[in-house]
Amino acid sequence: MPGTPPKIDNLPLPATESPAVSALRCIAALMLREMGTRYGRRPGGYVWAVLQPLGIIIIIAFAFSLIAQSPALGTSFLLFKATGMLVLQTFNALGSNVGRAMNYSRALLFFPRVSWIDAVIARFLLNALVSLAAACIILVGIILFEDLKTVLDWGQIFLAVVLICALGFGIGCLNCYLFQRFPVWDDIWGILTAPLFVISGVLFLYEDLPPFAQDILWYNPIMHITGLMREGFYPVYSPGYISVAYTAACALVPMVIGLLLLRQYHRDLLYR
Repeated sequence: MPGTPPKIDNLPLPATESPAVSALRCIAALMLREMGTRYGRRPGGYVWAVLQPLGIIIIIAFAFSLIAQSPALGTSFLLFKATGMLVLQTFNALGSNVGRAMNYSRALLFFPRVSWIDAVIARFLLNALVSLAAACIILVGIILFEDLKTVLDWGQIFLAVVLICALGFGIGCLNCYLFQRFPVWDDIWGILTAPLFVISGVLFLYEDLPPFAQDILWYNPIMHITGLMREGFYPVYSPGYISVAYTAACALVPMVIGLLLLRQYHRDLLYR
């Protein structure tokens, strides 16, 4: 005689995964996917994340060393240019790559467990970690290579890092909507960001500019963050023009607008 079938009433139900855990798993998977596809398939991999900005810094520092006897701050052309260049590079990386998050993960966003916010956060975290790791390696390498004796203000450095990451994320969220809604915005964005290298304090100090230029460039939030970063590396430098509140507002306003637009129209953007 066949055995009595087991009663299923008393069998334990499989544990359901919380939304937070599911989101974390998706974000981690998206980060690992980009790590493999973006850097894992070309010779050198992540080494280029360090070599590319380092090469630019060396060329700029060498060029300015031929023009001037000493940098505007300190004795190292490399450190002076690096404290400005790496801030701008982090912003450019986040503003552009976070802006292309939905495009990059478009095929995966059709799966119900992968949401648009997972793609945005994953791209932000990975690019922020890569940019900051490259910046740490370059700055530490410059200090050790040139045997620089400096007292670091970690509070100002940390504040500058938080602000530039927030600004890059905020602009990236807004770009994520604009890149999808208006494809021409990608080209416009490239034009708008081209002058940032000159007007963000990478090559000079805010205080060395004429008054009319100061009045205009004060509204560039990256100029404030560059000043904060240099204040952290140069104890004698105390910029009086920096406004943390203004810089934070420049990060939060596009972030909120971008996230609201993506929440409302992400399905329309996905099927465009």
